[in-house]
Amino acid sequence: MKSVTAFVGSARKKGFTFAATRRFLDNLQSLGDVRGEIVFLSDCSLGACRGCKSCFVRGEDRCPLKDDDRDVLIEKMMTSDGVVLASPNYSFHVSAIMKTFLDRIGFVFHRPCFHGKAFTGIVVQGFYGGDKILKYLDFVGLGLGFNVVKGSCVQALDPIAEADRQKMVKTLAGHSRRFYERLSKPAYPPPSVLQLMVFRSSRVSAKLLADEDNRDHSYYRDKGWFESDYFYPTKLGPFKKAIGATFDWMAVRKSKKREV
Repeated sequence: MKSVTAFVGSARKKGFTFAATRRFLDNLQSLGDVRGEIVFLSDCSLGACRGCKSCFVRGEDRCPLKDDDRDVLIEKMMTSDGVVLASPNYSFHVSAIMKTFLDRIGFVFHRPCFHGKAFTGIVVQGFYGGDKILKYLDFVGLGLGFNVVKGSCVQALDPIAEADRQKMVKTLAGHSRRFYERLSKPAYPPPSVLQLMVFRSSRVSAKLLADEDNRDHSYYRDKGWFESDYFYPTKLGPFKKAIGATFDWMAVRKSKKREV
């Protein structure tokens, strides 16, 4: 059985964001052996990031807010095969509680740990702007290390028009199928060129811009990533090997310019 956890960034327990997320998970469960869970972020204790950078430099265990629910939510993500971030369009961005959550796990963008897991986003809006939010969530998933499935943006005004309701049903049906297919594929696919670029540039930054006591440096060192081709074992063809070497060279050159 595959487990999928959806984190909802709306405090409305019977709102359209919840309804879209519930339908998405129900679709998944109808396609195969999938167990879905919805977590309302508004029910969790999450302090606002203070920007102290302790998690970046010294480690996430040094965060002054570590006694909130951050680690509980991370554990839910770690024990899931798939993760969904669902948010309403508030002021042309994700909701405040969703952004607070992402800020609180910001160190994972430095030290990605969700490789092998599927990710997607759902954005619910009344009028417009949601497509850009969806691109943001897709990029978030990439930065956290997930296998990203393109998300969906659905439109719903209260009361919802029948045409919008039917369009939502159709959109989420296709979205669910794509996500289920990703869950059914090998967890560790060969990286794309973009993923390879992210890895190589991050690795160089961790190696050249951090001292031995820096958490980013020790994380990459302990994972063996300073010597590996990618975050996880994979076979790169001649083209991607050459591209990877080019990214290494570019990242080193950029780092040296910063030092000057």
